[in-house]
Amino acid sequence: MNQPELDRTTKRGHRRGRIRKVVVVAPSAFTLGNLFFGFWSIVSSIQGDFVQASWFIVLAGVLDVLDGRVARLSNTGTQFGAELDSLADVISFGMAPAVLMYFLEFATAGRFAWVLCFLYVVAVALRLARYNVMTADRPTPRWFTGLPSPAAGMTLAIYYPFSQTEWSAASMAYLDFDRQGIVILLLGLSVLMVSTVQFPRWPRIGFRSARGLLGLSAHLGIIIGAAVGKAAFLFPLGLAYTTFGIVRFTILRLLDRSELKRWRGPSPPEPTQEESDQ
Repeated sequence: MNQPELDRTTKRGHRRGRIRKVVVVAPSAFTLGNLFFGFWSIVSSIQGDFVQASWFIVLAGVLDVLDGRVARLSNTGTQFGAELDSLADVISFGMAPAVLMYFLEFATAGRFAWVLCFLYVVAVALRLARYNVMTADRPTPRWFTGLPSPAAGMTLAIYYPFSQTEWSAASMAYLDFDRQGIVILLLGLSVLMVSTVQFPRWPRIGFRSARGLLGLSAHLGIIIGAAVGKAAFLFPLGLAYTTFGIVRFTILRLLDRSELKRWRGPSPPEPTQEESDQ
């Protein structure tokens, strides 16, 4: 190989190396963007701009989805990226929604009302720690064990913009979803995150299989629904996702119990009074 060819080969190698570095850095950049909007949400909550704080948490959720997708598509997932993602999620989907709820509902609710918000943050931290342990050096499971913290955080955050819509006033007027409802929602999401209830992953996008096309359709439907309905679409979507996991878990438990009874066979008859006296 002469010198010009060697130089061209060396340049191509350097160019591929630079591209590789950009691809490796991209997921972490999305993760830091997630963290940025989570922190900005906290600042907005302190300043009293609750609508902006809510949507910043949603933006953090979008970036959280993108960093995972980019890492998988480029095959650049690392342990460092996973740990950074978990730390960012504690801020964006733990602290940010908790601070939002505190200033929105609990700041004037009593001396120890902040403890409810703290319990939510604890649930997010435990949920992420358990996920890291369960997925360490193992293939990614098809189902989440416990409600994912981004789903919980975005559902909690989008409640306030949803409560300001006409659809909310018309459809939920018969529910007392003020402070008592917020307490139920906050504690319910916290319990579900540390529970063993399984929730589905969003289907992956693809063009070569029916499952991939289904994933593409689901993502497009969510994007269109969010663009058109905004909070009026996203909050019911979060509740529907949560309810699906609970209903599925309940049905499977009932089926398991019926199968267990069938395997054990019928229970022996109770002894009569005469038999017990003998």
